[in-house]
Amino acid sequence: MPSRFASLIMHSIVFRLLFGFVLPLFLQSSSVLSNPLVLGLQSTSSGLPNPSGLSVGFYRYTCPNAEAIVRDEMTKIISQVPSLAGPLLRMHFHDCFVNGCDGSILLNSLGGIPSEKEAIPNLSLRGFGTIDRVKAKLEQACPGVVSCADILALVARDVVVLTKGPHWDVPTGRRDGRRSVKQDALDNLPPPFFDAGRNLYQFFIPKGLDAKDQVVLLGGHTLGTSHCSSFADRLHNFNDTMMPDPSLDRRYVPRLKSKCSNPGDTTTLVEMDPGSFRTFDASYYKHVAKGRSLFTSDQTLMNDPSARAYVRRQAAVADASAYPAEFFADFAASMVKMGGMQVLTGAQGEVRRHCAFVN
Repeated sequence: MPSRFASLIMHSIVFRLLFGFVLPLFLQSSSVLSNPLVLGLQSTSSGLPNPSGLSVGFYRYTCPNAEAIVRDEMTKIISQVPSLAGPLLRMHFHDCFVNGCDGSILLNSLGGIPSEKEAIPNLSLRGFGTIDRVKAKLEQACPGVVSCADILALVARDVVVLTKGPHWDVPTGRRDGRRSVKQDALDNLPPPFFDAGRNLYQFFIPKGLDAKDQVVLLGGHTLGTSHCSSFADRLHNFNDTMMPDPSLDRRYVPRLKSKCSNPGDTTTLVEMDPGSFRTFDASYYKHVAKGRSLFTSDQTLMNDPSARAYVRRQAAVADASAYPAEFFADFAASMVKMGGMQVLTGAQGEVRRHCAFVN
């Protein structure tokens, strides 16, 4: 059976290289081969999974007010600076994808070795001061108890709730890692200029996430903005053609070019979900369905029938101004699943007293 599974993997990789959008890896029977993504897009269980070693209410005895302290601080911060919601949500994502959810994204460079913060994909992240502020409050209440990795997970949940998104119980008990290396971030974060299939195989599946998680987690782009440089190639020189990406809505290209006229612009910000970039909802999928997503990684979801069906289903919900029950439930489940990737627990790692430095 293992050799047969390995041959299926190799066959799928070759297929991707020759014909385009990759088919998901979860091939459990011959019946799946005719529509592999069906399994991936239906894989979320009805209840939220509880990652091994983590538990909801982990601090109930050691720091019983931990989650309330985080929530109260985040309520104040987001009310004052609502634009931080998107970056703080992505900070948890960027942490988990690089050697697991261990708070390594928060560490400063040390001894001439650049940390993850210095990697190009992380240069646009904001909100490190917010994490420090929350950590300081927790240290006052419960010194040396609540990890920075758990703070990231709780903050990500709270910014979603505070922007009208779903609530979920966050399993906690993570410990903080001691390693943070720039190259690790470059090697593990899915680039916005890769297609969805390549990102699925190279970054999601190896970490235990599937096609369903990919299309759902990308819905988090409903919050926040992006620098022009993250999608400049799609506007000005797609695949060295000196033309825009043909999958971009032609009517939308002039609007984007008016904001991002210089391909080398690294300062201008563009809303990822125009008109709703400070509200967590399903409206981002409308832009993907219309060919108005900023990133190749998101737009190429439309190349696969099952992913396309999910995008269009959520877009229809958003168009009808209906409550996005399916997306909200899926997002909560995928966030819990992602939050359990390669976690340190028990005696592993440490609980940092300041999130930017190892103890």
